[in-house]
Amino acid sequence: MTAEPAAARVARPPAEFLSSRIRALQPSGIRRFFDMLAEMTDVISLTIGEPDFTTPEPITRAAIASLEAGETRYTANGGMVELRELIAADLERRYGVSYEARGELIITVGASEAVDASLRAICDPGDEVIYHEPCFVAYAPCITLAGGVPVPVATGDETDFQITAEMVEAAVTPRTKALFLGYPNNPTGAVLDREDLERIAAVVERHDLLVISDEIDERLVYGGHEHVAFSSLPGMRDRTILIGGFSKSYAMTGWRVGYVAAPAELMTGIAKVHQYGIMCAPTPAQFAAVEALRSGERFVLEMQAEYDRRRQLMTRRLNEIGLLCFEPRGAFYCFPEISGTGMDDETFARELLREERVAVVPGSAFGPSGADHVRVCYATAYEEIIEAMDRIERFVGHHR
Repeated sequence: MTAEPAAARVARPPAEFLSSRIRALQPSGIRRFFDMLAEMTDVISLTIGEPDFTTPEPITRAAIASLEAGETRYTANGGMVELRELIAADLERRYGVSYEARGELIITVGASEAVDASLRAICDPGDEVIYHEPCFVAYAPCITLAGGVPVPVATGDETDFQITAEMVEAAVTPRTKALFLGYPNNPTGAVLDREDLERIAAVVERHDLLVISDEIDERLVYGGHEHVAFSSLPGMRDRTILIGGFSKSYAMTGWRVGYVAAPAELMTGIAKVHQYGIMCAPTPAQFAAVEALRSGERFVLEMQAEYDRRRQLMTRRLNEIGLLCFEPRGAFYCFPEISGTGMDDETFARELLREERVAVVPGSAFGPSGADHVRVCYATAYEEIIEAMDRIERFVGHHR
């Protein structure tokens, strides 16, 4: 006797094939605002965190030469050895921290992949990772996607958006595995001085924590501030995953070249994630990065000086307008407080764009503690910043 066929299961909607973790993840607030901006014309955009300079010519020519020479195959998983050696020498020269090019450094597809691979390598389900906010929009989602539990620590104007050792101490629980730091900070422009870092390092050591330190903007610092690599602090090298890259300092955002430096025991795990997910960073971009480290220093200093000029102008004008703003000393952002206008940050950004054709990013896109602020990027021409500040002044005057 032939068995009756089993009843067909009711077809589920396509969205139900997504994991519950992905369905619960919110889209980037920045991307939503950029989509709105893309539909408008005649806008001065102070939104995207990207240098307005083109990549310096010698760097571009090095990539072209590599293509013409037929260098279009995979590199080693970890990246070109020459590039890793140059990065290691650069870190030792500037910060006094030593890494082996083979075994303690890998080249990644931008710092974003470095963040993702590092978190996936260290997080077991339920591990807590402390991070400060406002912060780059990917930190908390990447912790979640790695199976960890994001533990935000709110910072604000009262500390110039710096996380303190006391804040870290208060957030530690028996499940805390790591602390995620991102200074110089996106979106606020905040930095941490050596003394601040040393106090945080003492907490890290006392609680036996790992630190993931995203230092992608380390070359863009101003006002006498000197960046300190977290791994260069006494006792911190073996507790730190150091993340850096070429996007901001060398105006190479689209080239997608970053790196991770970590003790060999940690790098073994990070490299596994990288090799299975990526294979290697783009070969021509690695040749470009080699040239950046060989001859790009003068371009870095020129761009840094121009950013500093713009930073001073924007900070001064925002405070004169009445949008109170502490002095940012890193990256290329100001983070003024806008509640005096009677609007929340979403409304302020939307109406400023509609009325005056100036685009800024609501601070709440970078976490709840960014509310009542907006991120204003000075990686745009000086003359455009002048015009944008005039338009913002007119807008604020209309809404007082």
